[in-house]
Amino acid sequence: MTRSHPHPHSLPHPSRRALLGGAALTAFAVATGAGAGTANAATGTKTATTTGGGGGTWPTEFPLPNGFLPEGIAIGRKPYAYMGSRANGAIYRTDLRTGEGGILFAGGTGLIAVGLKLDHDGLLYVAGNTGVARTHDSRTGEVVATHQLTEPTGHFINDVTLLGDRAWFTDSRAAALYGVPRGRTGTVKTLPLTGDWVQLPDVNNANGIVGTPDGRALIVVKSTPGELYNVNLRTGHATKITLVGAANVVNGDGLYRIGRTLYVVQNRLNLISVFHLDSKATTATLTGTITDPRFDVPTTAARFGNRLYLVNARFTSPQTPETTFTGVAVPI
Repeated sequence: MTRSHPHPHSLPHPSRRALLGGAALTAFAVATGAGAGTANAATGTKTATTTGGGGGTWPTEFPLPNGFLPEGIAIGRKPYAYMGSRANGAIYRTDLRTGEGGILFAGGTGLIAVGLKLDHDGLLYVAGNTGVARTHDSRTGEVVATHQLTEPTGHFINDVTLLGDRAWFTDSRAAALYGVPRGRTGTVKTLPLTGDWVQLPDVNNANGIVGTPDGRALIVVKSTPGELYNVNLRTGHATKITLVGAANVVNGDGLYRIGRTLYVVQNRLNLISVFHLDSKATTATLTGTITDPRFDVPTTAARFGNRLYLVNARFTSPQTPETTFTGVAVPI
């Protein structure tokens, strides 16, 4: 892993997605290390390795089934990662301590699973692309609710975050967010995006989403042309976030936030850009970037301990039943 620091600021200290039918895992690659790594004072580039987030040495790379087509990843308080399949909506669960895993939900014809978030009550919220959001029991994989947020065509329900009493979903092809009540019942809320937001035709717009540090608004990345927005939860008014030290966040996909540190996964750039948010989350200052030779179009990130875990969607590789996929971890 390579971390670059284009500015003299130090990073703020973190506040603490056939097989597809359930085939068993084959051998998995393990890339682990211990220690703080080494630094080149002349270039400001740091190469580091870490131990596992829960103590001991855990794998920093693990396999997913061939042909899985992953995109989203979610991790809760326990060391398990949940990943969704674009191929058939399957959900795969990996034990982060060993790198071993298996199919939790087998998926089905016409189903898709992209962005995921795991709630404290064990419910897993899944963005289903074709206008659909699903809620699963993370222990059994059972579908406990299905929400038809939009018409099945002309929309792309892409990612999700949990904030307040709702799970908020983005739509990459429409200027709206959708709030699904957390739990098993309730009415879906549609929040049109206004203000600085300009919906562009025939490209992916809204993608990754997280809450602001104060919990009063949402941060949404607009993949094309690569912008961040602060969205008012009551009105949907979107204010473009001023970027300092970066011209854009083009190919911005998944977002992850720890305190006022915002991680932006830029998929086809094989890059995570790290920003420090101001107190109102209206300015984001670039403090560093994270790259890794194992990145192969990473899409979204989730955290456990002192690591970010990402899935490699491999969009630039053949997407066949034989294509191999992995999840990887980098230290933060």
